[in-house]
Amino acid sequence: MKSIEDIMAMAQNVQDELTKAQANLDGIEVEGVSGGGLIKVKASAKGRIIGVDIDESLLAPSEKQMLEDLIAAALNDARAKADAAAQSEMSKLSSGIPLPPGFKLPF
Repeated sequence: MKSIEDIMAMAQNVQDELTKAQANLDGIEVEGVSGGGLIKVKASAKGRIIGVDIDESLLAPSEKQMLEDLIAAALNDARAKADAAAQSEMSKLSSGIPLPPGFKLPF
């Protein structure tokens, strides 16, 4: 069995790696799309919205409800992709750490 100092050093290393991974997530960009590409939302893997692109054909007052629905759909698509990218990055980090069965990161 490892000493408490070894375990604490390992825990600190895991915490440092998690902090780095969280910082890297803001640099990973995903794009949510709806309406066949008429609405595009760029977001970071942390879920920060970076930009929104709306096709000009949707800017007519009669298209207001559809535009709102498409924006919501694109935001949800971007969020789902951001979550998937974050999960992928975190699983890369945790794959090299010996954890007990059922134990998940972050703590």
